[in-house]
Amino acid sequence: MKKILALLLVLAMTLSLAACGGSEAPETEAPAAETTAAPAAEATEAPETEAAESGEEVLDADAIPDEMTSADGKYEVAFVTDVGQLKDKSFNQGTYDGVKLYAANAGKSYKYYQPANGDQATDDDRYDAMKLAVDNGATAVVCAGYLQAGALEKAVAEFPDVKFIFIDGWAMGKDNLAGICFREEQCGYLAGYAAVKEGYTSLGFSGGGGGTNLACNRYGYGFVQGADAAAAELGVQVEMNYSWLYGSNFGASSELQTMAAGWYQNGTEVIFACGGSMFQSIAAAASAEDGKVIGVDVDQSFESPTVITSAMKGIGEAARQALVAAESEETWAAFIGDGTTSITLGAAENAVGLPTETWSLTGWTVEEYDAMLADIVAGNVTIDNADVPEPASTDNVTVNIIK
Repeated sequence: MKKILALLLVLAMTLSLAACGGSEAPETEAPAAETTAAPAAEATEAPETEAAESGEEVLDADAIPDEMTSADGKYEVAFVTDVGQLKDKSFNQGTYDGVKLYAANAGKSYKYYQPANGDQATDDDRYDAMKLAVDNGATAVVCAGYLQAGALEKAVAEFPDVKFIFIDGWAMGKDNLAGICFREEQCGYLAGYAAVKEGYTSLGFSGGGGGTNLACNRYGYGFVQGADAAAAELGVQVEMNYSWLYGSNFGASSELQTMAAGWYQNGTEVIFACGGSMFQSIAAAASAEDGKVIGVDVDQSFESPTVITSAMKGIGEAARQALVAAESEETWAAFIGDGTTSITLGAAENAVGLPTETWSLTGWTVEEYDAMLADIVAGNVTIDNADVPEPASTDNVTVNIIK
């Protein structure tokens, strides 16, 4: 996990509870993952276990192998991926970093599982990955992306002694499942505000999930609201291209890169790349066309010099804290409550924000950013959290929906 994420997104042991979809399943997103239900595991026993035994805390997830072999062939902690690659430099990787950090410091064995059939994975494929994790000894299973919902409903009922952690998900009224979601509209707002304060008035948003991913919808709607607020403050007008094209499976593609390149060629200055491996296509277009990018989920400034900032949420830290809570029945019960209410994390829990130590912004100071973040926590800045797939134009932002 990037060090800035560890510094920024420190969550309390008992997290605030609030509604985020409740037990009612939202519309379907686009996640699940790559090739086989389980990756090859040829690595030697993980060195981080030795560090944990010596009492040294492991802080850098990149130093922890993605795969390990355990002495008894069992893996206590499991991660079931969302759609796309494990090393997507975004949602999957950011969540798994938290899983690895937990396992390393707890001295536990771990393994990741990718549902079969890639972006065509079915509920059965996802359930098979979860079952394999349990069969391999998992007592806690972290599942990323809310396309996992159908499989999770079956798995939590079949394996009541296993703790399931549903990242970007919701509660299901089960005492062995923690549904954790985020206030993406808040970090999307901060990103949109920052872009306009930086002097950009021609923006782009390219989202994953085809407009049915509620998290991406909130990111995008927040982005429009933040841009509108900064534009009103500065007395400028903003044009924004807004599209769900070529992002239904969250993957990189030549079509997406071509679209992004066309936007840059026609005057778009910065694009919010909101969707896993989509970042790679948009960053490539930005590099070729002298454009800029806003990253998502984790600090992506390390991946491309085109990144000016990233709209981050504490996916890895949330997974890590949930795994800590799963160590005992008492801490688990305190963490999930009665299991009927989702755990919703936002600015008040230090779970969303921008990476101030790595951003390249010069038009908005860290002090001004901190003040706005405090205002959001205090309720002095109102941000609509509706999952609007196609935001309307505002007084200060003309939204051009590209279909």
